[in-house]
Amino acid sequence: MMSKTDVSGLSQLGQTVEAPTSPETAVLERVPNGNAGTDYVVRFTAPEFTSLCPMTGQPDFAHIVLDYIPGDWLVESKSLKLFLFSFRNHGAFHEDCSIYIAKRLVDLLDPKWLRIGAYWYPRGGIPIDVFWQTGAPPQGVWLPDQGVATYRGRG
Repeated sequence: MMSKTDVSGLSQLGQTVEAPTSPETAVLERVPNGNAGTDYVVRFTAPEFTSLCPMTGQPDFAHIVLDYIPGDWLVESKSLKLFLFSFRNHGAFHEDCSIYIAKRLVDLLDPKWLRIGAYWYPRGGIPIDVFWQTGAPPQGVWLPDQGVATYRGRG
């Protein structure tokens, strides 16, 4: 029998919420994992992530794939969307944005395992891709490839 998720502690889901003005002020929320004790992968894909270059103020774009194996908590998806949206007017280098996202999720969720693949579109002719994970994934978990091809330009 499927259990009902406890959403009593959520402040954004089902509510009208102003977009956060920065990643630091964005509220990430979590819900109890109804399948705690079962190892499975949760994937979020943000194909149109945007931040700003801290030097020029020009937009930078990325395709971000987040995979995690939850422990006791799941990230609430509306709060994750608002958190990712909060980078739109935030100036930070690709590496800083990517690792900050992953570490905020690790701090919130204490997952069994998490990885981020941040595939940044080129500006100035060089794509910068950022990859990080908390460690080796547990054995026996189906972990699909992130499916994002290396940037090839016209090649």
